[in-house]
Amino acid sequence: MESPTDHLSQARELLASHPVVDGHNDLPWALREHVRYDLSRMDIAGDQTGTLHTDIPRLRSGGVGAQFWSVYVRSHMAGDDAVSATLEQIDGVRQLIERYPADLAPALSADDMEKARGEGRIASLMGAEGGHSINNSLATLRALYALGVRYMTLTHNDNIAWADSATDEVGVGGLSPFGHEVVREMNRTGMLVDLSHVAASTMRDALATSVAPVVFSHSSARAICDHVRNIPDDVLERLPANGGVAMATFVPKFILPAAVEWTRAADENMQAHGLHQLDMTPEAMKVHEAFEAANPRPVATVSTVADHLDHMREVAGIDHIGIGGDFDGTAFTPAGLEDVAGYPNLIAELFSRGWSASDLAKLTWQNAVRTLRAAEDVARGLQAERGPSNATIEQLDG
Repeated sequence: MESPTDHLSQARELLASHPVVDGHNDLPWALREHVRYDLSRMDIAGDQTGTLHTDIPRLRSGGVGAQFWSVYVRSHMAGDDAVSATLEQIDGVRQLIERYPADLAPALSADDMEKARGEGRIASLMGAEGGHSINNSLATLRALYALGVRYMTLTHNDNIAWADSATDEVGVGGLSPFGHEVVREMNRTGMLVDLSHVAASTMRDALATSVAPVVFSHSSARAICDHVRNIPDDVLERLPANGGVAMATFVPKFILPAAVEWTRAADENMQAHGLHQLDMTPEAMKVHEAFEAANPRPVATVSTVADHLDHMREVAGIDHIGIGGDFDGTAFTPAGLEDVAGYPNLIAELFSRGWSASDLAKLTWQNAVRTLRAAEDVARGLQAERGPSNATIEQLDG
């Protein structure tokens, strides 16, 4: 019988050849909040434990081979303010890559990801989190793609004019006509349609329209934890026909039923102190820590995440699952997955559950790379058929 030590050794060996492609990390926003992108004041070449979930030594220890850096901006930002802030986030990622060229490689394609892996560098891609970042403009969408953004999450926590969020009231009932056109234009450019954060109605509408594989950059299974941010089984069942990938997240309030109500109370406590519930500055973390001391937090574990992956594999199939931790985008993390160094613990847990090395290679590396490559192939075909769409929301939605 193999021991946990054996499984951890197996995990590290697998990650050496098939490292993790993580679908979502909010380090850029954390650097914006902490030091306004002044990387000399927060050098991730050194250990940033206690301040950040992410730094280069821990990315290396965790076996990360590719990272989609989120160029997220908060959804209360609107119009050109949201566009400008997104551009600042993109610039922040570019500064990060330029500062650490021995470790981070710019990546725009599946081929770039494979090249970076061969060089022993971490492929660095970008994903925009929320359609508010394009201010209802398909030209702005194309501009973000030209700047290197390779997925866009259709919404964040609030509805936008053309798409419903999972955590807002019903608006347009999924995607509006303009929302469907956004999906079509994303397919044509080669930008992955990310369905994390969106309402189930939006997921279904996007799957009905998209002719390219979609992603869920950081979402888990609703059947295991009944939270609106997670993916219903009927949607997971549609992924094989679409070719996409659902990347399980580690955020405790999305994966552990007991954490859902606790986090709601913690968020209300933050708001009572005049702070945004997603604020993770030192001041905000002191408020969180005081609340946790008085109200012990239900703790998710590596096993909790593995339960979601077991279910997602059963419903969607091994070819359609991945990992999207959401590090530096959550105040709390599971035991054993405290930061980006924790991925080997998850892979070891899956080895202990009987997952094969070939299955785990799909989970960590192959599925995500295949999905991006397929989106690129679809885009080449569509670009041969039609030019850019110049439709406006006023024309399509009235």
